[in-house]
Amino acid sequence: MRMRRGGEEELAALADGSLAPERRAELEARIEASPILADRLAEQERAVALLQGAGDEVEAPAGLRARVDAQRSPHNVRVPRRFALGGLAAAAVGAAAIAIALVGFGSHGTGFRAALGPTVLEPGARGDATLTKTSSGWRIHLHATGLPRRDGDRFYEAWLRSSTGVLVPIGTFNEGANVALWAGVSPTDYKVLTVTRERADGNEASSGLKVLVGPIRPG
Repeated sequence: MRMRRGGEEELAALADGSLAPERRAELEARIEASPILADRLAEQERAVALLQGAGDEVEAPAGLRARVDAQRSPHNVRVPRRFALGGLAAAAVGAAAIAIALVGFGSHGTGFRAALGPTVLEPGARGDATLTKTSSGWRIHLHATGLPRRDGDRFYEAWLRSSTGVLVPIGTFNEGANVALWAGVSPTDYKVLTVTRERADGNEASSGLKVLVGPIRPG
């Protein structure tokens, strides 16, 4: 999907939390429907985290770097609230926030989230997932609504997908409430979560019948 003029700037604004509320819902809907946009947003979000922690040594998209540099400028009138605490207190709070965020992406704690939107196969379906890193892998808790129960040889299967289209299965289930899944690959590399309709037919590949899809984001 091609971005309209100003689209990259809006992705940067969504990543750093400065996008206007009236634009946020529309842009998030477009991202949920496009793995390409989801990948671009994930790049912007990673760059935000790195820029806040590492400064000018980090490579980042030009539009996002300009936004972060502008926020840091002492001549910038529109100072973000998180930088308006003043003096050493502001620096201490900022350092603490970054430290907490880094701990959250360590061996424990919820590191990523996914908001799942419907497809034409199940237009009334919705879902959300949290991905938590453990010593055994990534524990994924999925809650979905609007999916009819599937029994017998029919079931749902969840997948993580990379930017190159590689799919890794992370578990099967019959209905969407309180689903526990596991992944042995990282959501930093496999950044889209999908759910498909499947049948026990001896073919372990995805059917391609997607009922839910959404980008995985740090959160």
